[in-house]
Amino acid sequence: MSDITDSLAVAFGEHTDADTAQTAAENVAAFARQYDEALTADDVLARFEDAPAAEFTRAFNWLVGDLAAGTEDCTDSREFRIGGPGDHAADPTITG
Repeated sequence: MSDITDSLAVAFGEHTDADTAQTAAENVAAFARQYDEALTADDVLARFEDAPAAEFTRAFNWLVGDLAAGTEDCTDSREFRIGGPGDHAADPTITG
C-alpha cells in the first residue's frame, strides 16, 4: 500500500468500519494515481472535513466529486465513489 492509502485508511477508520475505510482510501489513491499525483493525505482530509454530510458514505462521495471538480481531466468520478457508479449510471459501453 502507498503512504496515502495507509494514512487515509487510518483517518477514515475514525468515521466508519475498517473495510469501508480501506476501500475509500484505496479509491482516493487510485484517483491520485490517475489524475493528481501531487495529492496528499492532508489535502484529502482537509477537504473531507468540509463535506456537507455527516454520514461517511455521503461525505466521501462528495469528497470524490470535489476532488474531480478541481481536476480538469476528470469528467466522471463515479468509479472512485463508495459503491462505484451505481445502478443508475450511464452504460460506459454505449458510445456515440
